[in-house]
Amino acid sequence: QVQLVEIGGGLVQAGGSLRLSCAASGRTDSVYTTAWFRQAPGKERAFVSGITRNGATLYTNSVKGRFTISREIGKNMVYLQMNSLKSEDTAVYYCAADTDRLSYAPDSRQGQYDYWGQGTQVTVSS
Repeated sequence: QVQLVEIGGGLVQAGGSLRLSCAASGRTDSVYTTAWFRQAPGKERAFVSGITRNGATLYTNSVKGRFTISREIGKNMVYLQMNSLKSEDTAVYYCAADTDRLSYAPDSRQGQYDYWGQGTQVTVSS
């Protein structure tokens, strides 16, 4: 079992920055990939970014150049630094962990992830 807790959501003006943190506990040695997904009002949950155990990263096109995913292995933490935020980034952000599949690159399909956090709200005001 892996437990995930997201920290760091909030309200920010367009153009501002936020850093989300995902704290993992439990069988963290079994986590191959950690990812961030988001769900905007009235929309499906969608992949934002992911990072594998080996440090390979993947971003959805709309956040490339603005968001950066990183990790602190010793602290079992994964971060999502979000800069130049836009109103369309408003969503509930979820941290997810894949413990089943060792891969060279993160998978963007949410069905591949077997543990999820409770989500944290990010609201960007224009």
